[in-house]
Amino acid sequence: MNYITEINKLKREKNAVILAHSYQNIEIDTVADFVGDSLYLSRQAAKTDADMIIFAGVYFMAQTAKILSPEKKVILPNAKAGCDMADMINLEQLRAFKNKYLGIPVVCYINSTAEVKSECDICCTSSNAVQIVKSLNTNKVLFVPDKNLGRYVEKELKNVEVITYPGYCPVHEINTTNDIKATKALYPGAKILVHPECREEVIDMADYTGSTSGIMDYVKNSSDKEFIIVTESGVIDRLKRDYPNKHFYSINNKPLICQSMKLLSIEDIYNALKYEEAEIKVDDAVAKKAVKCINNMLGVNNG
Repeated sequence: MNYITEINKLKREKNAVILAHSYQNIEIDTVADFVGDSLYLSRQAAKTDADMIIFAGVYFMAQTAKILSPEKKVILPNAKAGCDMADMINLEQLRAFKNKYLGIPVVCYINSTAEVKSECDICCTSSNAVQIVKSLNTNKVLFVPDKNLGRYVEKELKNVEVITYPGYCPVHEINTTNDIKATKALYPGAKILVHPECREEVIDMADYTGSTSGIMDYVKNSSDKEFIIVTESGVIDRLKRDYPNKHFYSINNKPLICQSMKLLSIEDIYNALKYEEAEIKVDDAVAKKAVKCINNMLGVNNG
C-alpha cells in the first residue's frame, strides 16, 4: 500500500487537515498540511475549516486544537503520545502552587493539559513567552510548568519576578555546560542555537536562544555554515533537509530524542484517518475556561 497516496485520498474525502510538530519523524512532513511549533499549529487549528484535525504531536497539543475548534473531530494518532513536562503538574498541584502566592497572575506554558490551562490567566509558547509576560504589566507572575523557560523570561525582562513551578522538559534538561563545551571543541566555528527549555547556564552559552521556528529562521537568515543545535532531533533532521549546504551538529553527536514525539508513523496517520479512533474530547466546562487562557495569548500575539 502507498500510504501517502491513500492518506491524501482520505484527507480529501473526509475534509481533514494534518498538523505536524517539528519534533515528529520527518517522514510525516510528506502528508502534513502544516508543520511547525506550538504557536504556529495553535493558530492553524483555530483557522482551519476542516471537519477533522489529525494532530501529529502529543496529547496536550491535540487538546489545544479541540479547545480552539470544538465543533471539529480531533484525532491523536497514538493515544500514548504524551508529554513528560505536562504530566509534572495537575490541577491539584496547580491550585496548591497558586494558594502560596494569592493574587499573582498565572502564566502557563502551552505544554500543559486543558485542566491546567483552565486555571491559568494566559497561555504562552516558547516563541512568545517574553512578550506574553511583558503584556501583563505586572512586576510578579507565576509560571507553570517549565522552570527553565520561566527563568529565561525573568532574565530577559529583568524587572519582572517570575516565580516558577519546578517542571522541566527531560530532553532539554539533560544538556550541561560540559556538553556544550565538548561539542564546541569539536566544531569551534559553529554557532550554538539553544531552546529556552534548556538550563539557564546552557542558555548563557548560546549565540541564539529561541523556539523551534526561531532556530529554523535563524539558520535560514544566517550567513554562517555550521550550527550546534540544542533541541530535539526532529529540528536537525529538517534543517539538514532544507539547508544541504550547511552543517548541523547535535550535542556530543548524539541526537536529543523525545520518545513520545517519535511514536507516530505514516501508517499511524493512515489508520487515524481511516478508523478515526483516539478522538480527543475535552470536558465542556474545562474547555470554556481553557479557551479564554489560550485566546488571551492569541490576542496578544495578534495585537
